[in-house]
Amino acid sequence: MTAPDPDGLLAEQLLRLTRRVHRIQKHHLERRGLGVTPAQSRLLRTLAHYGSPPRMADLAERLEVVPRAVTTLVDGLEASGKVRRVPDPANRRVIRIELTEDGRAALRELRAARRAAAEEILAPLADEQRAVLSDLLNTLVDGAAAPHHGGPSV
Repeated sequence: MTAPDPDGLLAEQLLRLTRRVHRIQKHHLERRGLGVTPAQSRLLRTLAHYGSPPRMADLAERLEVVPRAVTTLVDGLEASGKVRRVPDPANRRVIRIELTEDGRAALRELRAARRAAAEEILAPLADEQRAVLSDLLNTLVDGAAAPHHGGPSV
């Protein structure tokens, strides 16, 4: 019999939680009938963080995907009127992507869907538990070296 693997168990729990979060968010998106995929939703949220319309290459870098993936996402969002391609004022060969008014409205709906999904996921937790979870997740996301409790370092 092998010894329990607590880190392996935690990793599996995190993966299961991630899948659950995606499933619930997708459900909330579908209920709102926006016709936006989770990947398109991520692109819209990313666009909203720019002060001026970014280049496709900027989006690809920020999203950590290949430029072709951004092109496909932008094509779909442009077809539905949520973004538009605009020439760069300094270099007309460069194309920038900007949100349309429909895109901004969709972004508001997407944020509401994300909030509803978060409320559903976090419902079993008390406020104090949510605060602890937030601190723990920030530590994991930032990759900060947390003090090691237990056996010797390897």
